[in-house]
Amino acid sequence: MTDEQAEDHGASLYVGSMKSDIYFCIYEKEAEQQHKFGTDYQTVGIKNRFEIRLKNDRAKIAIEDLLAYRDVERTAFGIITRYIRFVNRGKNKDRAKWPLNPIWTVFCGKGRQPLRLTLDPEPFDLRRTRAWIKKQVAPTLKVLLNIDGYNGNNSTMAIIKNTELKQKHQTILEQQTLGISEVGGDYFENDQGTE
Repeated sequence: MTDEQAEDHGASLYVGSMKSDIYFCIYEKEAEQQHKFGTDYQTVGIKNRFEIRLKNDRAKIAIEDLLAYRDVERTAFGIITRYIRFVNRGKNKDRAKWPLNPIWTVFCGKGRQPLRLTLDPEPFDLRRTRAWIKKQVAPTLKVLLNIDGYNGNNSTMAIIKNTELKQKHQTILEQQTLGISEVGGDYFENDQGTE
């Protein structure tokens, strides 16, 4: 959008990626209405609009919350409180500890319960993980391995070899490499009618 178009339609601020399942759009509603209908901004009544844009599971969870509580304000501000915050820069390097902007606090209200729009993680799926590796990781990994070959070193393989696995990775490794004999001994053997 050009500066001239922004002046006509009003400025818009997108927070988050428009490709993700959740993002926000904040824009000057009065300017949009004035451009669209030639309405004087004083008669519009709404100066700015704050939109929550949801897709897929996140939209489904928000709808379930709306149906359960029948409180649009609770659901909307629960989402806003959970996923976006405007802060004042603090002295601490950890941005999570920076104080909320007082105007943002007034906008959101105090004591809002954040609404989490995610489901519990799906169990590990080896096939899906390999498909992700093939599409997302393998091209870059191939480039790095070729560069290592050109430079006569094993830097990339050394990184992989020296990577420490977290507990969740150890658990997946154990689950994916257990043999039948290790799972339950004679449990899988023919019990021939034992009751």
